[in-house]
Amino acid sequence: MPGESNLPGERIESLVNELEGIIDEAKPPFGKNAQFKVIETDVFYNILDEIRMSYPEEWQKSRRILKERDELLASATAQADSIIADAQQQALTIASEQEIVRLAQSQADDIRDRAQQYERETRYAAEDYAEQVFTHLEENLKSLTGTVSRCRQQLNEGANQQQNGQW
Repeated sequence: MPGESNLPGERIESLVNELEGIIDEAKPPFGKNAQFKVIETDVFYNILDEIRMSYPEEWQKSRRILKERDELLASATAQADSIIADAQQQALTIASEQEIVRLAQSQADDIRDRAQQYERETRYAAEDYAEQVFTHLEENLKSLTGTVSRCRQQLNEGANQQQNGQW
């Protein structure tokens, strides 16, 4: 009889093939009608008993394989769910980081715009102040120049009068 196999159903299939072989090799009685054949019933029944005994073993193997398949599918599904959850979390983190970067960039743009506006206002105010200082200085210098010119003129007039003996 064939040996045990690892795949479910192979043992039963092998026994069924053996039964077919017995029937094929059997001779018809009186050599006339091939529809009826003479077989050894003990051998036939022994093989049928082996088939019946193999059913529970084969069913157990099939159930074990189905259970292993279900466990493998459950594990793969759990792993896929975990990967999806991780990917979603990473996507949220990246989106959050991108939002933070966008907000920081927006704030930086606002600060830069205000700094540029402050720089322009400060420069204009400094230029206005410098213009006022220079204008005031120019007026003071004109006044001082006028005073120096008058003092010089008076000095010259005083020197001319002394020369003319008018003191």
